[in-house]
Amino acid sequence: MSSAALWLYSLLVWLAQPLVRRKLRRRARAEKGYATAVAERFGYYARPLDSLMPLSSTSGQGSFLWIHAVSLGETRAAGILLAELRAQWPEMRLLLTHGTATGRTEGERLLLPGDIQVWQPWDTRGAVERFLRKFHPAVGILMETEVWPNLVAGCQARGVPLVLANARLSEKSLAAALRIASLSRPAYGGLRAVWAQTDADAQRLRQLGAPVQGVLGNLKFDAEPDAAQLAQGREWRAACSRPVLLLASSREGEEALWLQNFIKNRAPAQVGQALPAINAEANQAPQAVQWLIVPRHPQRFDEVFALLSSAGLRVARRSQWGQPPQDADVWLGDTLGEMALYYGLADVALLGGSFAPLGGQNLIEAAACGCPVVMGPHTFNFAEVAEQARGAGAAVRVANMAEGMLAAGQWAGDRARLALGRVQAEAFSTAHRGAAARTAAALKALLATRPLRAG
Repeated sequence: MSSAALWLYSLLVWLAQPLVRRKLRRRARAEKGYATAVAERFGYYARPLDSLMPLSSTSGQGSFLWIHAVSLGETRAAGILLAELRAQWPEMRLLLTHGTATGRTEGERLLLPGDIQVWQPWDTRGAVERFLRKFHPAVGILMETEVWPNLVAGCQARGVPLVLANARLSEKSLAAALRIASLSRPAYGGLRAVWAQTDADAQRLRQLGAPVQGVLGNLKFDAEPDAAQLAQGREWRAACSRPVLLLASSREGEEALWLQNFIKNRAPAQVGQALPAINAEANQAPQAVQWLIVPRHPQRFDEVFALLSSAGLRVARRSQWGQPPQDADVWLGDTLGEMALYYGLADVALLGGSFAPLGGQNLIEAAACGCPVVMGPHTFNFAEVAEQARGAGAAVRVANMAEGMLAAGQWAGDRARLALGRVQAEAFSTAHRGAAARTAAALKALLATRPLRAG
């Protein structure tokens, strides 16, 4: 992949390295993980080569199966696929790379003795070359969206088959990629194989020249919610005196939208009453609801707490209670790895990222937990899944936050409709499973002539 566009791109990303370092220092103030092993991002590694090579390999070609999962969601999807891959190649060694601190923290749970975890190399030719020379991966699996021009070119030059698994591409991302087609087309075209989540994703990826070899579904449907967390959440929900509504994986600006509507609609004399009537059509008496807000990014936990508290609300942080307090206006979910508990605790969830123009978060985990979802207007990151959920009765769409809060309250207050929504959510989740086994089988077929040696 040689072109003037790639040369110019390579120069720009090389010149951007001081800015990348400065950004990492700034982010490390909020998330200490960004200060970890910064040199790895530029292709420099602390441990000697001998400590990283497979124990039985002296040829310089490693048996690492490399998975790149940029952030938290991709890492969780990688974990689902990894279980299938370890069944196929029980002796393999995993090389796991990330771009975010939350992804790296989550990835630590996937490691076995002999596995390696490092940062994704910044996409300069030098960093990519040092990364590939250090680890000699037998194959690389990029999760969902991470296609970098120099990374693809480096793998092509070294004969490392590079695939894109659980691949998705929104209309917005396609338009952006087509604007730099001289870079994006060779990058996508340089992949060995692409396995898309949906037919629509496959069609968009093919427009960039990607070698789409199958539509295998979304790996995240294969995730099993933590049973203990889900049971605990449901137990707490049953003990709660009022319906619980969840703003799930909220993004910047959405909590302020929620707060504006909460204050506007709350009856002054009644703490916690976000909606004056739950469901007049069902002839139920007006009652309060309990709100639970779970920000998407942990570095915003304190910011959201300050926002809510400054408005005079009584906020109970999950990190500070053993069971839900009944005298708080809002519960704040400020812990990581407990989404199954939060979905189990909630009657209905509002989908974060969909009430601001951010593309929406994935609603699959909510469905797997049997929690119906109210979506805002912005779900372009997961457009087909969102529409499938709506068609299955697991979700509804509204125009804005005010409508979303009202719709969630009405759904929670109609017992028959709520019970049906829970059943439909779980059925929707179950119907779309199987992507992990299909993806592992596709990778096995791809590597039939290039077997992974035991570590």
